[in-house]
Amino acid sequence: MRTAYTRRRLSFANIPFYKEIAYAIILDNIALVKASPPERLLTKVNNSHKMAWLFVKSIIFIAIVKHLRVNRQINSPTVRLISDDQEQVGIMGLDKALALAHEKNLDLIEVSPKANPPVCKIMDYGKYLYQLKKAEQKQKKGMKKTEIKGIRLSLRTDVGDLNIKINKAKQFLADGNIVKVQLMFKGREIIHSELGLAKIITFRDALKEVAKIDLEPKMQGHMMNMMLSPLK
Repeated sequence: MRTAYTRRRLSFANIPFYKEIAYAIILDNIALVKASPPERLLTKVNNSHKMAWLFVKSIIFIAIVKHLRVNRQINSPTVRLISDDQEQVGIMGLDKALALAHEKNLDLIEVSPKANPPVCKIMDYGKYLYQLKKAEQKQKKGMKKTEIKGIRLSLRTDVGDLNIKINKAKQFLADGNIVKVQLMFKGREIIHSELGLAKIITFRDALKEVAKIDLEPKMQGHMMNMMLSPLK
């Protein structure tokens, strides 16, 4: 039976999707995979994730491990080593660095492959994956999304309501959002479109110090639209 996991085509474009599943499975079973190199991650999985794991295990090395060399996957003969105590040990041969990691029952992880020589760190592989995921979540949380906020006007909007809506638009703009202003004409109000234009221009002019015009007032059917964005 095809599952939600198997409906996606196996392709390079879907690697982030597979990576997310892999992380989820690893993190759900973090107690089982602690101190485990990637070769053993393939077998230490909770049965509740069995179907998902069967699907993603073939691409785990593409999504994560291929881009994160660990232990014997490191191909540089020399490395710059950081100990599990965060101390700069210095440059040494790969075999010696692996031996030091093995003595502490930890892994040797290549954390900076483009350095010369590559920088490697002694630590728990499962813990390192967990830290990567937490850092990614923190980064996503800190990213602010730009939203389009709507403001509705009409010919019947009085001065008091107009000022309230202007202040609301100022707050939207201060938060970095785009403001879409719409003035709807009902029934025969459309024959007085010049009154609507005057009202929306009043709205625009009240925000000229905090907003730029992305779309000048424009009629679209029975609606007059205008787009504003924050001044940089």
